[in-house]
Amino acid sequence: MLRAKLSVVCACWLAGALLLLTGCSSVTQDKAADWSPEKLYAEAKDEMSSGGYEKAIPYLEKLEGRAAGTPLAQQAQVDKAYAQYKSGEAAQALATLERFMKLHPASPALDYALYLKGLVNFNDDLGMLNYIARQDLSERDQKAAKESFEAFKELVTRFPESRYAPDSRLRMTYIVNSLASYELHVARYYYARGAYVAAINRAQLAVSDYPNVPAVEEALFIIVKAYDSLGMVQLRDDARRVLEKNYPQSDYLTLGFKPSSDPWWKVW
Repeated sequence: MLRAKLSVVCACWLAGALLLLTGCSSVTQDKAADWSPEKLYAEAKDEMSSGGYEKAIPYLEKLEGRAAGTPLAQQAQVDKAYAQYKSGEAAQALATLERFMKLHPASPALDYALYLKGLVNFNDDLGMLNYIARQDLSERDQKAAKESFEAFKELVTRFPESRYAPDSRLRMTYIVNSLASYELHVARYYYARGAYVAAINRAQLAVSDYPNVPAVEEALFIIVKAYDSLGMVQLRDDARRVLEKNYPQSDYLTLGFKPSSDPWWKVW
């Protein structure tokens, strides 16, 4: 009797386990397993057009494999990079773009890949905190900005007639101005703390590396003031002559430093 009961229990347990396994397999079944490359791409584009970038990425990854060696696979790669970028996965997007450019150096989509690479780094900001604090590109670490500039520069140099070239040039101008402004932020910091030699060095970087941008005017003024504070009269006068020659109507010559417009959270 006991053996019969155990047999019944075991049979029930095995049946339940089989049902559980069957249920799990149905849940994890890949509905896209038998889709054609064209259907995969159509589904991915539908997801992206409705903002479902994270959902589009797996479809595009499957498409890369199934359409390997075709233009559609190349399109899937750059679309995946864009979907990763829009999903907030900047590092993954950049890795995808680097792989694409390495594998397909003659691709017709290379200009777009360079543009997207520049765009990913250009928008590598601080999100909501950046908005609240009113922090701009010139106040942040400059690594991403420089990499963005290089991508845009390569695009406009290699593909001057690209549809992405005009916007790239505008972004390059913004980045250059911001990089020069960054050096000014640091120069002001040193000057305010009496580190005049350091202030001169950073201001001179703005002058030498980013000529003909608005920040150069204040950079020259910082150099004048720093040399004056150090008692280095000849160097001060030399710097002042450069400032007067290049900016004869400069307000800095009569009014001095402009009132600070730094965000409320800045402590220097």
